[in-house]
Order: sequence, then structure tokens, then C-alpha cells
Amino acid sequence: MLRLADLTRASADLAATRRRGAKVERLADLFRAATPEEVGIAARWCTGEAADRPLGIGPAQVEAALGTLPSSSPGADIHDDVTHRLAPGIIEVARRLEAIAGIKGSGSKARRADALAAVFSQADANEQGFLARLLVGELRQGALDALVLDALARAFDLPAACLRRAWMLDGDIAEVATIAHRDGRPGLDAVRLRLFRPVLPMLAQPAADLDEALAQLPQPILEYKLDGARVQVHKRGGEVRAFSRQGNDVTSALPELVSVVAALPAREIVLDGETLAQTPEGRPLPFQTTMRRFGRHGDDAGLRAALPLSTFCFDCLALDGQALIDAPTRERHLALAEALPPALTIPRLPAAEAPAAQAFLTTALRAGHEGLMAKHPEAPYAAGGRGSHWLKIKQVHTLDLVVLAAEWGSGRRRGWLSNLHLGCRDGAGGFLMLGKTFKGLTDQVLSWQTEQFLAREVAREGSIVHVRPELVVEIAFNELQRSRHYPAGLALRFARVKGYRPDKPAAQADDIRAVQAVFDAQVAYGASVRGNADPAEPEPGPSSHPEQADARP
Repeated sequence: MLRLADLTRASADLAATRRRGAKVERLADLFRAATPEEVGIAARWCTGEAADRPLGIGPAQVEAALGTLPSSSPGADIHDDVTHRLAPGIIEVARRLEAIAGIKGSGSKARRADALAAVFSQADANEQGFLARLLVGELRQGALDALVLDALARAFDLPAACLRRAWMLDGDIAEVATIAHRDGRPGLDAVRLRLFRPVLPMLAQPAADLDEALAQLPQPILEYKLDGARVQVHKRGGEVRAFSRQGNDVTSALPELVSVVAALPAREIVLDGETLAQTPEGRPLPFQTTMRRFGRHGDDAGLRAALPLSTFCFDCLALDGQALIDAPTRERHLALAEALPPALTIPRLPAAEAPAAQAFLTTALRAGHEGLMAKHPEAPYAAGGRGSHWLKIKQVHTLDLVVLAAEWGSGRRRGWLSNLHLGCRDGAGGFLMLGKTFKGLTDQVLSWQTEQFLAREVAREGSIVHVRPELVVEIAFNELQRSRHYPAGLALRFARVKGYRPDKPAAQADDIRAVQAVFDAQVAYGASVRGNADPAEPEPGPSSHPEQADARP
């Protein structure tokens, strides 16, 4: 029987090691000790998720519940055998948390607080700390989904590829863990694409330029790269539902898409694509404009009339009862062309070579798009991570980074959190800071982000407000430079905010490998132009606080 103490100790062990292999083995030991009913909860908690849906338990509630408990010394009880045997089991804790989430009606706030305090009261100080971090999304111990999947494979002697495929199709790591423990390989192989259950999206790696993309993927399939919101659309008969890249149902916000897909002749179909706002002439509008529509929870007829959305599909994952996940890209594209009219598909150039590819990129940029996607013609649809079978080529350098902290502004920005501390994923569940910027922020964005940061505040250090690493922002920059000041060893130069990405969770932000790839390509280019000169580390400017330069009356 797994208890809260077992998860607490495992979490501490994971946080204490940087070696991936050691993390995998520690988790595998934990999963081997679990029953089929426990392993799903353990797997979910190890990725930092408390449940398969929001529980509605925020930092204020957790702090209030902990405040009602008598103080104790952290670490005093954690290795005590008696406490270990008496500590609550994880199944019991999970059920009680679900019950708290279900408390509604008159007096529910007080009843929820009492119930949460009762859960904490059964745990020792270390277990309380683990549970509190889990509930507020602060359990950063280096156990991302991919690592948990590898640990499950190790624990139950299963191919990791089978677990990843089942996770892609099911989307629930707890359910996949349960199947792996209870049913083994046959159970995982039996997981199928199901209509109206979104498949995890396939993602792309950045390429430094078109030449690099063509070197990695000779004669790839090229497509326009649109700056829109990712959508996955499922249809059966007259029923159509659309999902965001995070798997949220956004059908009610996209009536134009629903009507178009409902009219398709296909009886059943699953499509992958982008939706975006355009000018009357068909040029793309900024991503933030698209999100004025896509970011809403329902349909607004007035806004829909003023800001219609167009959808362009680039992949077909299933068609009339046949799953195409494992089919090569070229076959999925043939199915797409068979099922959809050209007006609903992204412009594409197959078997591209350098001269035609460059002309295609120029055409895409002139049309107002970000650049191109390069795709391996024989690759299956593989989700859950950024693979080298899809590459994105942009005209300017951009990275999707996570806001780690922000600084209070001065001058005209006084009263707003302005200067952003930006980080990439470190590949082990944490984040590496790459730099700061306050450029590109409108008054509207400053007001919005101040509210969002304060709601995610975890600590203060002078004028710096540290926040839960949840908000993803797209950052444009001129180049990367070596830096002794940041843990990543690299720093952004002339960084500016292009826009927030509410459609992306922090787990899908760029990682240090993507950042390093941009830097390596930059160094190679610099060597050819400047005679092997390596980008120097930026010298400190005249002011150590960049807000001072922006303190205009």
C-alpha cells in the first residue's frame, strides 16, 4: 500500500538528483510497490498534477488550512516507522481531495476549508509540504510526463514506445499507468484513437533557417507556418467538437468551424489544424487578435461578426473508421486532400528542394505568415514531445518561454509588474533563466499580466515578485549570447514580448536544447562571417535596472 509518506520521500529524492537515469530508477521502484489502483494516482502526482481536473483549491485555501494546524519541525517524523504506517494512503487522500472539490452551495467555503484542514492534519510536516506544493502546482521535482512514462516502462518491463503511444491516444497518464500495471503490453496495444477524446498534439523543433531544415530533412513536405491557435476537430455524423492544444473543449467558441466541418462528406474524421483571424484580404492578424475570439468560453455573436475565424487543416488523424496515426505523413496528407476542399487546407509544397523551397518561404512571408513547417514525408504522427520529424522555420528568432518572476515598474509603469524574468525548461522539470525584458508591453497587457502574476505569486524579494511558472510568452530576440550571469549559460539580446500564449502550458515551452540549437546555428553563421568569432557575453549597461531606462514621464 502506497502512503502519502512514500510519495513525499520519492519527491524529495527526485528533487535531490539531476541524473535522469537515477530519477527513472527511483520512480520505477515507487511504481513497482504500487497496486494497480494506486499506480495511476502516483504517476499523476509525480508529474505535479493533483487530479484529472481542476480541484478549485488555490494557494489562499492551502495557506489558510495549514494555518489552523499546530506547528511541527519539518523532517522530524518522515522516517519514523510508526508514522509511516499510520500516514494516510494515497487512494484515501485522492478521494478526499475529490470530495472537497465537490462541496458546493451555501457555506461551502467554510466546509471546504475545514475538510482541507482535516486532510493536512493527518500528515506530518514534510507530507503537508508535499501536498501543499502539489495542490498549488509548485511540485517541481524533475518528473515530467516523458520521465514518468520511462519509469513505468522500467517498472513493468514494457517498451517505452508502447507507453508513449498509449499516452498520446489516451491523454491521461494515470489511466495509462493503470493499464500498464494491470494489463501490460496487450492492454497498451489495445488503446485506440477514440472520437471526441483529443489526441496529444505532435510538436516541432525550431530550425535556425531553411538550409538547416533541408539538411536535416532532405526533400521534406513544406507548409506555411501560421500564427494561429492549434485546434483538433472530431466529427461523427452531425456531431462536431473542437479541442485546443491542451485538450480543452472549445467547440462553443468556434461556430464557424463547426458548421464547415459538419458539412464535410466524411462520416467520421479527426483533423489537426490552426484557426486564426484574418483581414478581409486574407492576411493574418496578430495572434493576440485571434485570441480575442479563441480565448473566450463561448460564442459572442457581435464579436464573431466583427472578428471571424478561419481554420486551415494540415493533418488527418482518422477518416471514416480508419485510424491514420501510424500512417506516414504523405498518406495522411492524401486522406486530408480527399476529405477537405483546398480552401480548408494549409498551402503545401511536397518534395521540396532548395530553390523551390526558398521561393515558397518568400511567398509565405509576403503573405504575412511566420515562415514554414518542414515535415518528414514518412514519419508517423507522434505526440508528447518535440521530435525532429517536424521542423519550424521562422524569419526571426522567437522562443516560447515561461515567466518566472516580474519586477514592479517605475515612471509611467509604476503600479504595474513589468520587467519579466524569462526561462526555458531545463529538461528535468525545472527552468533556467535566460534574461529579462519589459519591451513590447502595452498598457493593456501590463494591467492584465499584473493581475495574473499576483494571482500566481509565491514569494517576494525586494521589487521582484516570484510567480508559479505557468504563463508562456512568445519572445522575439536578435541573438543569444554567452552569459556567466544566468544558469543556462546563455542570455537573450534585445528581447521583446511578441505576445502571451494562453494556448500553451509551461510543459510545452521551449527547452534548453532548442535554445542551444539556436545558439549553435548562430555561432556557425558567425564563424563563417566573422572569422570564427564567438558571440561575446554582453557587458552590463549603464543601469543595472532596465526599468530605469523606461521611466518616462
